Amino acid sequence: METAMAAVVRESGAYGGLLYVLPPGDSVLWLVVVAGLPQELAAPWRRVALSDPVPVADAVRERRLVWLGGQEEIARRYPRPALVLPYDFAMAAATLTSEDETLGGLVLLWSGTRSPQLSPAERQAIESGCARLGSLLKQRADRGDPLLPGGRPLTLPLPSGRTVPPGEAAAAAAFIDRLPGGSCALDTHGRLEFVTPGAAELLGAGPDHLVGALPWEALPWMDVPQVEDRYRAALVSREPQTFTVLRPPGTWLAFELYPDPSGMSVRISAADPSDAAAAAPSGPAGPAAGPSRATLLYHLMQLAATLTEAVGVQDVADRTADQLLPALGAQGLVLMTAEDGRLKVLGHRGYSPDLMQRFDAVRLSADIPAARVQATGIPDFFTTFADLQHDYPSAVHEDDMAAWAVLPLIASGRPRGSLLLAYRRPHAFPPGERAVLTSMAGLVGQALDRARLYDAKHNLAHRLQSALLPHALPQISGLKVAARYLPAARGLGIGGDFYDLIRLDERTAGAAIGDVQGHNVDAAALMGQVRTAVHAHATAGSSPDQVLAGTNRLLNDLEPGLFTSCVYVHLDLADRRACIATAGHPPPLLRHADGRTELLRVPPGLLLGIEPDSRYPTRDVPLPPGCVLVLYTDGLVETPGVDIDDATAALAGLIEQADPADLDAMADTLIRHAPSPGDDIALLLISPDG
Repeated sequence: METAMAAVVRESGAYGGLLYVLPPGDSVLWLVVVAGLPQELAAPWRRVALSDPVPVADAVRERRLVWLGGQEEIARRYPRPALVLPYDFAMAAATLTSEDETLGGLVLLWSGTRSPQLSPAERQAIESGCARLGSLLKQRADRGDPLLPGGRPLTLPLPSGRTVPPGEAAAAAAFIDRLPGGSCALDTHGRLEFVTPGAAELLGAGPDHLVGALPWEALPWMDVPQVEDRYRAALVSREPQTFTVLRPPGTWLAFELYPDPSGMSVRISAADPSDAAAAAPSGPAGPAAGPSRATLLYHLMQLAATLTEAVGVQDVADRTADQLLPALGAQGLVLMTAEDGRLKVLGHRGYSPDLMQRFDAVRLSADIPAARVQATGIPDFFTTFADLQHDYPSAVHEDDMAAWAVLPLIASGRPRGSLLLAYRRPHAFPPGERAVLTSMAGLVGQALDRARLYDAKHNLAHRLQSALLPHALPQISGLKVAARYLPAARGLGIGGDFYDLIRLDERTAGAAIGDVQGHNVDAAALMGQVRTAVHAHATAGSSPDQVLAGTNRLLNDLEPGLFTSCVYVHLDLADRRACIATAGHPPPLLRHADGRTELLRVPPGLLLGIEPDSRYPTRDVPLPPGCVLVLYTDGLVETPGVDIDDATAALAGLIEQADPADLDAMADTLIRHAPSPGDDIALLLISPDG
């Protein structure tokens, strides 16, 4: 796998890549290999849901190659990744398949200075590399080997070029020492691996203190966002970067970064104070501890971008855990709120379900850190269990963690819950980190407040929709039926589509399907009134044209400002005939026993609710043995850019291939092949051979 990954990066001309796997039945891509990049740069995307608005999710979900030729195109099409990585680079994302099975995804990165177009040779290299990787993943799955290795993704260093002979290396070192200023080198993880005496003198620290450390950890005055931002820019764009920074008390230094696959070369020189002071930021005076300030700000921005797209409470919990745990080096997270005087666990990561179940629904008291934080809105930080027990003497050490941060989730100025972050080792929380953690929790609190409102509205919409649609269709002798309803992908998940089956007597029945304009509570309420009116007129013995005419007069009297399409069918089971009337609705389809599917063109009347005196012509059709009558709403066939006649013909083709003896399987097939619902879908299948 590592050889194939290195080969596709090399053959495509990319400088690095990410390999994801999609476990069977999962809807989340998991990062397993990072090639040519430090792990920390890929940390926000270790786990990518197929619904996330990022290139690799689109590539895998739609099984296509996604190409982004530069920074401007990335920002336009994928604003969230562009916000977190605002640098000039190009990228491709592709899906890994084998034998028509989707197994994962591949991301490749190029410098932003390359051509904005993907060449045929590069495209071929990507396609052949994806084929090799997909085949290897398939072999592993067939052998029963785990697709997801435990722990962190594998870091794959890429060849950095020629091997330097020892004599040449010594000459190169002497050459560098003779240059003015100083030089140093960073490895692929950003750690100092080489420092010249001149560089050590300019930095004010000895090589023993510097080598093996990150610059912004070894030198507190370099822990400023600009430094790590330029380092990330060099890593991602693969282009030289420069910055100027103040070494206290008054020495200005200019840095030049030159990246390649083996790491980064750095030139350091004294800078003119008059040129440097205005542009350079100031840094913290104390020693760095924990993640750097730039790193925390980077992940704060990523969290903010991610939470803007969270829609429900569970979504907020998952996205928060996905972002914060790898970003902060924490191993546990619990999202909590208060409900009816009890603690409610909304989501967790890194803790066992049994432990969470013991705390869920416990009565709130001053002995619980989360309860105090929720009540006061003041965060708590415990660097050891002794610190925790000092403030909460009754606390029992029930997890294997060693340090904790308990943060308030604030929204609209009020605590809405609390967020627990846990670390397996003692962890210091310096003031700068505490401030950023509190800010992160504030973002989570605002997202949680929106998500709880969304969940409440969604639950109300679901209950309203369920109340207005039939709970079960009546059992009618001599009739087999199947029905499906799928709400639109947008809005509250509630709409105006409806269906109904009405028992009239022992040998007759009525069937109706309709679509009220809109996707909101008003549409759903009107749908309930239309369905009730159709049902009332049908059971009173009205003919199909009278059923629609009477319902139309009611809607005109109500003046709802919305229009409704509808088909009503009177089924005569004794004579095996149907009488159909339609009000601006897509025509029914009739599948014959031999598979031939016929479009039943009925003279259409006006939509209901437009003209009170509208008339609705009818058409009588025979119902031969083995036939299936298909009633549907336009959401099943309408797709932007596709001719409605072509879409209806495609639906008829699916019906022809389905088994008429199994209406439930037929209904599932039709719904499964429907376009992603921008509109509601209702479907009613009727066979007079039940």
